[in-house]
Amino acid sequence: MSIAFLLTTLIVVITPGTGVVYTLSAGLSAGRRAALVAALGCTVSLVPHLAAAVTGLAALLRAGTPAFRVVTWLGVAYLLWMAWSALRDRSPLPVDDPRPPRRLLLDGVLVNLLNPKVTVFFVAFLPQFVPPDAPGATVRMLAYGGVFMLTTFLAFAGYGLLAGALRQRVLARPRVTALLRRGFAGSFLALGLGLALTAR
Repeated sequence: MSIAFLLTTLIVVITPGTGVVYTLSAGLSAGRRAALVAALGCTVSLVPHLAAAVTGLAALLRAGTPAFRVVTWLGVAYLLWMAWSALRDRSPLPVDDPRPPRRLLLDGVLVNLLNPKVTVFFVAFLPQFVPPDAPGATVRMLAYGGVFMLTTFLAFAGYGLLAGALRQRVLARPRVTALLRRGFAGSFLALGLGLALTAR
C-alpha cells in the first residue's frame, strides 16, 4: 500500500465535512458514547459506496447523470432538515443521551450515504491506486477501501471524543450551547447549499 494513498486518505478524512460535523454534534449534545456510535454510522455508510466502486455500479452516479442528481438532491434535503432541526431545538443539552443508539447510527449512515461526493471520491480516487484491469484488482480495492474506512472511523471518533470531553464545560454555559447549535445549523446549511451547487 503506497504512502501516497495513506497521506491522501488522511487528508481527505480529517478535512471537516458532513460526517465530522454530525459526529461533533453528537459528542457535544449526547456525550462520548453517542459520538462513537455516530462515527460508526458514518463509517458504515461507506460500505455501499465501496461495494458500488468494486462492482462498477458507481459509474452510474458519475457527476452529471440523472442518478447523481437524484442522490444529490436527496442529500441536500437531508442536510437542510438537519440544519432546521438543530436551529429549532432550544432545549438545554441533556445530561444523559436521549436518543437510542439505533437512531444515532441511522442518522450517521444517512448523513454520508446521501452524500454523492463520497461516491465520486470512490470512483475517482481508488482507481488511481488500483486500476480496474490490474491483477487482483477487486481484492486490492477492498483492502484500500477497508483502510479508508478504518481511518475514517478513527478520525471521526477522535473528533467525537474530543467533543464529548468538552461537553461538561459546554453544559455549564447555556449561551455557548445556543451558539454551538446555531453553528451546527449553519454548518449543515452551508454543506447543503454547497452540495446543491453540484446538482446544477
